[in-house]
Amino acid sequence: MEIKQVAVWAAVVLSTGSILVWQAAFKSVSFYVVAAMMLLLSMLPFLIRFETKKSTAREITLTATMIALAVVSRAAFYLLPQVKPIAAVVIVAAICLGAERGYLIGAFSAFLSNFLFGQGYWTPFQMAALGTVGLLAGLLLKKANRWLLALGGFILSFAVYGLIVDVSTILVALGNRPTISGILSIYAAGVPFSLTFGISTAVFLLLFGEGFINKVNRIIVKYDILS
Repeated sequence: MEIKQVAVWAAVVLSTGSILVWQAAFKSVSFYVVAAMMLLLSMLPFLIRFETKKSTAREITLTATMIALAVVSRAAFYLLPQVKPIAAVVIVAAICLGAERGYLIGAFSAFLSNFLFGQGYWTPFQMAALGTVGLLAGLLLKKANRWLLALGGFILSFAVYGLIVDVSTILVALGNRPTISGILSIYAAGVPFSLTFGISTAVFLLLFGEGFINKVNRIIVKYDILS
């Protein structure tokens, strides 16, 4: 790991520790504020790494194109709640461009698409959730066949994305007095939405995933983007 990366991660850890101490010292501080700040801090290493890394214009263009495709894919299914290909696009991008770019594409896709769907207290959690989906897809699904790709997409969209995003509802609904029963009831209420999102992601990957990956990889090889 480079010295710059170590410094960035150290700064994030210290900042996170400071936020936790702040929360402990001032009981009136909202857990939501603390969680949102911690999530935003967790994105800094990826953002700074991307900014400091030497990237070609073609690499940046392809990254931006994948973000745009993810945003458009969510907007195109606007009338169908939770039936969105955005996670499938992020997963394909992460497989082709790597886990680090997968995180960035996921986080920015969630942020930008919310200008269409509405920004709110859920935005940092959606950014972290979709970014984590991209990160894990880039690490775990590199050599997956179409069935494993669909299964992995379902698990990431249903379990990982749903688990992180529902935290925002827990913090807003329960405030500084969360209870086990309250948390479980919120997660239970979110299961149908997460399940729909996971199934739709799996279907999109099963039908179009391999072809989409091949086309993106062909562009990468043809224009020597990641060399």
